[in-house]
This record gives sequence, structure tokens and C-alpha cells, in this order.
Amino acid sequence: MRPDGRVNDELRPLHFERDYTEMADGACLVSFGRTRVLCTASVGDGVPRWLRDTGRGWVTAEYSMLPGSSSERIRRRVSGRDQEIQRLIARSLRAVVNLDLLGEREVTVDCDVLQADGGTRTASICGGYLALHDAMTRLVVAGEIPEHPLTDELAAISVGIIDGEARLDLPYVEDSTAEVDFNVVMTGAGHFVEVQGTAEGESFDRSQLDSLVDLAAGGIADIVAMQRALLADPPAARAT
Repeated sequence: MRPDGRVNDELRPLHFERDYTEMADGACLVSFGRTRVLCTASVGDGVPRWLRDTGRGWVTAEYSMLPGSSSERIRRRVSGRDQEIQRLIARSLRAVVNLDLLGEREVTVDCDVLQADGGTRTASICGGYLALHDAMTRLVVAGEIPEHPLTDELAAISVGIIDGEARLDLPYVEDSTAEVDFNVVMTGAGHFVEVQGTAEGESFDRSQLDSLVDLAAGGIADIVAMQRALLADPPAARAT
């Protein structure tokens, strides 16, 4: 039995709250157990210099752990770890965006960790996708772009081997002691966007790799089903 009582292929309690804030074009508070991340998507005119006059848009991301998100106060700075995570988030989101349909607009997805208990980067991708989807939907409704630029759903989850067992969706107490630690990003169609994994001690074999990827795929399918159900209803109209 795992420390929180889950079986090995069970997600932590998962909750998405759309439009948690109302100033950004899209917003979502995502909770995986005790991990909570506020994701907002902001649409801006113009694109990076190297994309000017191409007619294409861009999606980027920023990530930070806020002071008070951990048991030790996090300083207000962008660390090397933060930069690596925000590049992962941006790469993942761009994998399901038709940038030609955006026109010359840049969308920034901000992922601010309010409370960290493992899986903050994967939670950011899951919530960031929903915030981005709502922002793009509002552009379509406003007639600013001809059709929705998102081509598929997107979700991510952590998996690992702890005490010789493959486990899904690791909280910090498991992540910090994992013998093997993976983050997996996939589309709703079941295609892989990114797989990050490493052995923290002894190496692992192909059968263990396959079991971890299969475990992640099952968890991501459950997350995508929840995202799909939420997005069946359009985002609420914003007050003008």
C-alpha cells in the first residue's frame, strides 16, 4: 500500500477549476492531490523578432514556484530548474497548436505553483492546456481567428519505480525516494510528445521501461477524459 493509500495505477484526487481568475484570456487552477498550480494564458499582439512577417504565431511558457509553495520559502527568482521546466511546458503545448492559425500573436502560458507536493511540471502541462484552450476559444468566438488552432488534447503525468514497484502520479514522498523517475507527455490521440526519465540508482531494463510507459499512458487517458468532459461546455463570456 502506498503512503496515501492508493493502488499503484491510481491518480491522486484530480480537480480542474476553469476561470479561477478572470483577467487573463484563459485560466485554470489544477490540483493533483496537494499539488496546486495556477495556469493562465495571455494573448499578446506581435511575435518574437525571428517570426515577424511570417504570419505564424507562437506559444511560450513561464513557470515558477511561489514563496510559501514549499516547506522552505522559495526565493523569487528563475532558477535553472525553472527554465528547464518552462521550456518543457512550452514545447509540449506547441506540439498541439497550429501556429499558422494564430496569426502573428504570441500566447504566454504562466504556471505558478501555489503548493508543491510532487508533479508540478506535469500538473502545469495539464492545467496549461486547459487555460490555452479557453483563450483560443475566446479568440474564435470574437472572430479574431478563423478556427480553433488546437489540434489535439494534451496531458502529462509522472511515474516511477519505488521499492521495486511501478507507481503512477508520484507525490513528493515517493518522488524523492524513487529508484527510477519518469515524466511523460502525450496527446489525446495517444502520441508521445516527450518522455523524460532517469535511473536515480541502479539501471532499469526494457520491461521496466515498458511498464512505466504503459502506466503513464493509462493515467494520461484518464486525465484527457476529464479535460474533454470539461471542455464540452464553452468558457463563460467575459464581462466587457
